[in-house]
Amino acid sequence: MIKVNFYGLATKEDSKLLFAVIMTKFNGQWIYVRHRDRNTWEIPGGHREENESIDDTASRELFEETGATKFKLTPICIYSVVRDNNVNSVESFGQLYYSEVETIESQLHFEISKIKLFYDIPEDLTYPLIQPFLHKKALEFLKEI
Repeated sequence: MIKVNFYGLATKEDSKLLFAVIMTKFNGQWIYVRHRDRNTWEIPGGHREENESIDDTASRELFEETGATKFKLTPICIYSVVRDNNVNSVESFGQLYYSEVETIESQLHFEISKIKLFYDIPEDLTYPLIQPFLHKKALEFLKEI
């Protein structure tokens, strides 16, 4: 079983944040990416590297996965994913961001094979038990600003 939890931005130690996920809009549509080893869509983001701030992770991952070169990042919240395998549960933490991208390079240079723009969340998701909750949280955030 998988559960997604949301927390305020200052509720968890920065060192516990292992992932940055960026709900990204370009020309009024959501950017989803396809990893070269998969046939499904995912929200841009990824793992934090050693000695990297979570904000730097978000910027790096957004560039690597979408080719975005001009953008603004806004933190939304901290989230966690709890995986419960009936023996013990593991909770991992990340930070969710919103970004509006102004400029994208025409060529992808890293592990992403394709980016695509969507008006809504796509059907074929890499993480269908997690990504819809992150997408919904971003929509709620946008209604508040």
